[in-house]
Amino acid sequence: MNSRKILLGLTPDELKAVVTGMGMPAFTAKQLAQWLYVKRVATIDEMTNISKQNRERLKEQYTVGAMAHTDSQHSKDGTIKYLFPVRCAEHQDEDEQPARFVETVFIPDGERATLCVSCQVGCKMNCLFCQTGKQGWQGNLTAADILNQIQALPEREQLTNIVFMGQGEPMDNLDAVLRATTVLTADWGYAWSPRRITVSSVGVKGKLKRFLDESECHVAISLHSPLHEQRLALMPAEKAMPIEDTIALLRQYDFTHQRRCSFEYICFGGLNDTPMYARHIVQLLQGLTCRVNLIRFHAIPGVDLPTSDEKRMEALRDYLTHHGITTTIRASRGQDILAACGLLSTAKGRITLESTKIQ
Repeated sequence: MNSRKILLGLTPDELKAVVTGMGMPAFTAKQLAQWLYVKRVATIDEMTNISKQNRERLKEQYTVGAMAHTDSQHSKDGTIKYLFPVRCAEHQDEDEQPARFVETVFIPDGERATLCVSCQVGCKMNCLFCQTGKQGWQGNLTAADILNQIQALPEREQLTNIVFMGQGEPMDNLDAVLRATTVLTADWGYAWSPRRITVSSVGVKGKLKRFLDESECHVAISLHSPLHEQRLALMPAEKAMPIEDTIALLRQYDFTHQRRCSFEYICFGGLNDTPMYARHIVQLLQGLTCRVNLIRFHAIPGVDLPTSDEKRMEALRDYLTHHGITTTIRASRGQDILAACGLLSTAKGRITLESTKIQ
């Protein structure tokens, strides 16, 4: 069975190679890019300024790569969670029905509308507090899979911001993430400012540096504890790239202008939200231009971690802010539809961890 290749995610030079390789005029590549990224069509048939003969020839070997969502859930707070089919880099038979899915979350907030996109099916990082990691890792999304979450979104014209904070570790699928952000920010693509895009990471050795060098998008680091041993118990990735190494790397870059560095910090009641931890966070981040986002822990099955209360989180916020670190408490959105931080999962995967308490 011959599978068709995907156009979504290709650069102008790659599109030029496609059309010239098929004997079409080179300018057809520019037309393709406009249809894909400016007009954002779902099919080759919609590309009406390309001759019908050439469209038919393209359709024999290529497809746009657009796929509509297969399910959606609406929260009482306006958040919408969509389920998108994906092909994945490891499973790219276009003519077979995709059997893998990811969740994507649309978060409207006044004049701001944020889309939380996924970059992997499952995740290898296996952070203790995150439901996504409990389903294991099933594949890397292609750039087309990532872009489709935006292109096929019913509310795409409302979007003001995109965060790579859905399923998966962006640095573990860096080539596809960089290709997607290139399309989003290039003049021939979406022409978005990179300041509208934030890419998160637990800290992956080598990959984080490459992202910082090759992208101008904001970066958000999953911190969750300033102490090595505790962070290691929460996040196995701490072993390969300790948080102190991550901070040392970040200090090599300039975040004093428009590019922003932030830290995500899930608060576990009495565990990492006490004054002692506040002092360690200040010590760790001192002198680095950054902000901290405090997030309430959302309980997941089989993991015995306490949830922080509002008073503790406010005290932590006030201490950090007083010591020169801009800190906010992130509102939990979509919790009633399992769309909040750490709850995304597209498999009823077995949870093999026993209930665990972090000391």
